[in-house]
Amino acid sequence: MTAATTDHIPSRPVTALGASASGRVRDLRLDFFRGIAMFIILIAHTPGNFLTSWIPARWGFSDATEIFVFCSGMASAIAFGMTFDRAGWLLGTARVAFRVWQVYWAHVGLFFATLAMTVYLTDLDITGRNYWGQLNLWMIFVESDKWDNPDILLSFMTLRYVPNYFDILPMYMVVLCLMPVIMWLSRYSLWFVAGFVGIVWLMAQDAFMQSINMGAYHLEFPAEPWTDRQWFFNPFGWQLVFFTGFAFMRGWLPKPPVTTGLILIAAAIVLINIPLSNIGVREFGLEWAREWRTEYKALINKSDFGVLRYVHFLALAYLAWVAAGDKGARLLAQGSGALARIWQRTLAIILKVGQQSLAVFVVSMFTARVMGFAMDVMGRDVATTLLVNFAGAAVLVATAYGAGWFKTQPWRARPAS
Repeated sequence: MTAATTDHIPSRPVTALGASASGRVRDLRLDFFRGIAMFIILIAHTPGNFLTSWIPARWGFSDATEIFVFCSGMASAIAFGMTFDRAGWLLGTARVAFRVWQVYWAHVGLFFATLAMTVYLTDLDITGRNYWGQLNLWMIFVESDKWDNPDILLSFMTLRYVPNYFDILPMYMVVLCLMPVIMWLSRYSLWFVAGFVGIVWLMAQDAFMQSINMGAYHLEFPAEPWTDRQWFFNPFGWQLVFFTGFAFMRGWLPKPPVTTGLILIAAAIVLINIPLSNIGVREFGLEWAREWRTEYKALINKSDFGVLRYVHFLALAYLAWVAAGDKGARLLAQGSGALARIWQRTLAIILKVGQQSLAVFVVSMFTARVMGFAMDVMGRDVATTLLVNFAGAAVLVATAYGAGWFKTQPWRARPAS
């Protein structure tokens, strides 16, 4: 789950969300909200992190994953959409294929690096915990007659075995593979694009397909050869939010007007979500909300990307879009006081993290497991937990600046000595 690479990042926001595709540069809001999502994802994947109980996902149906996938669609419209426009469909498809190749090896590297680290931490036997067991990787180390495929690593390399913790990048790869289809359809009619995206999303909804007696045609991928478990992030469902962001940045969807009526409707959707959210059930003890979530779980299903997650995210995204102002103008602190300077520096850091999404995401998933181990050793009191989270955030920031530095290829600018 990462976004396309764009090498030139303007220092100031110059593009509106729904402008035309020609001559497009990045929107400040794109990198800002994607950067925020990266920090939330780090918190959410850290075991035993009490901050996880209060992240935005606990207050509504959608979470940081929607933010990141939506922004990835926007970034892909910039990086890849312009290639299709400039170089044609074949070369545009080739560039997408190259990005899929990059993401695939990032996925493989993340898995083996995390596997090696968890095995090492387990063998240290400092905490008495099995860290590879926490990731449900037992089948790699334990033999059993119930597993039909003994070559587990080959299954992993061919994406027939996709462990839950490592399922975001495979989802993104499949969504990227749909992009040439979308661009081909767009040459004829945007209604073809909308129809394709909508039909694929409907076919990814297991409950819907079962209700019309077409469960055999439910679009999904098996996550392992030895059980009927499916990919946790069904790419055929999640492509809806990706291509929504893609369509906004391409100009296929007009930017919504800023009106009091729309703001009130979006705010009402977000507020109504709270009693039905994890917070409503956990903190307010609303049993009717728990029963509602059970009865209508298909509508908020995360794997297939249920429709109410989409509605909640669009409402939240609209409010954030309005709050940020045209071209993200309200994100820029006014004045020259100390608070303004602090915010500007903080904003620059968030933007940098949002810009270097693939590198930051891969490092965050690895770092989250290290953070969990650190708290197992040091304890989980408030001060220690905050310190570990701050250290993890610093790792992401360092990764973003390091990746940004390498992308500038500074060795090309220096004459040979």
